[in-house]
Amino acid sequence: MPRYHYIAIAVDGKKAKGEITAESPYAARKQLRGRSIHPTSITEVGAENKAALLSIFAKRGKTQIIDFTKQMATLLNSGIKLTEALSVLTLQTSDIRFKGAITDIRDRVVTGESFTDALKDHSDYFDVIYVSMVRVGEVTGTLGQSLSTIAKFMEKRQRVESKVITAMIYPIVLIFFCIVAILVLTTMVIPKIGEQITRTGQELPWITRQLMNVGHTLSSWRLLVVIVVGFGIIWVLKRFLNTQRGAYLRDKFLLSLPLFGPLIKQRVVSRFASTLSTLLGSGLAMAESLRVVAEVTGNALMKRAIQQSRERILAGADIATPLRDSGVIGPVIAHMVAVGEKSGELEKMLKSISENLEASTDIVIERLSAALEPLIIIVMAAIIGVIAYATILPILKISAVKF
Repeated sequence: MPRYHYIAIAVDGKKAKGEITAESPYAARKQLRGRSIHPTSITEVGAENKAALLSIFAKRGKTQIIDFTKQMATLLNSGIKLTEALSVLTLQTSDIRFKGAITDIRDRVVTGESFTDALKDHSDYFDVIYVSMVRVGEVTGTLGQSLSTIAKFMEKRQRVESKVITAMIYPIVLIFFCIVAILVLTTMVIPKIGEQITRTGQELPWITRQLMNVGHTLSSWRLLVVIVVGFGIIWVLKRFLNTQRGAYLRDKFLLSLPLFGPLIKQRVVSRFASTLSTLLGSGLAMAESLRVVAEVTGNALMKRAIQQSRERILAGADIATPLRDSGVIGPVIAHMVAVGEKSGELEKMLKSISENLEASTDIVIERLSAALEPLIIIVMAAIIGVIAYATILPILKISAVKF
């Protein structure tokens, strides 16, 4: 019988750790709950656990979740029972960690627990949007349709994110090779040339001396100090950005950037419109949909505006005014939201807004990528040119003296 390592919360509210023997993850959870211990994480110990550690480096989230959701939707829409569909998908899943999660979900559903509650304990795979839409599907008896909608939504969001990542690959590669070239020239080439010229009694040009100082810094203990200080600054900055105030200032700064600000703003608004439209289309209530969207918006300014809109909805007012006042959504889009709300076609209006913004975002990404690539090449050429000039200049001076 397998053993499981667990992390749980005891009756007194303190964190508890330990190991337990059980037939399955669900059986282990049941045993712990019988002891009035609420488990937050259960991991199998042994040979499979080693494979699980290796699978951490695999692309866990998006692709396999999309495939799982599409296959579940197909099976359920074909009339297959939920428990049987989960059993089939458990057999064909290769990722050890994900297979364990599906097995646990299946075992809990078999014992009478709802599919939604079983998904909640695996938030590293199934986010709040996923769980909320599954809950609607279970309540309305349209779980297969809900899963189909979730799969389409996830694929659409993945396509948008992939476009941004693809556009950044080439500039990142260029910058990497530029940094490598600078390190090689400043730490290996220029110092050797400088030493040879110094032995001849010639004075080095100012620019060559400065680059030699940079090379000595990069190849000495002072580099370690720079790295430690740099990591310290990053750590402090990361801690600050994790606070509510820090996240707000970060997002406000990002939205104000001259080139990237409009692109980020379009992505935030497009994600808001697409997510809210999908949730409303699945049958989730407006107040609950806004709560879910606020958790996944990824922008502190937008989150605050959505929370204010939810409060207004609960008070019987409109949602467009807080969105307009946030500074993220423009007056035109806010007006479209208001029109959709008054006409009772908010879902269609949000879908139209999302599609228009995605098309506009594609154009902005293409133009930005087209502008960045030559700009990076020019900057790289200028930096390498300066280093080459600092390398060749003392050699030319010596040649001129000898001549």
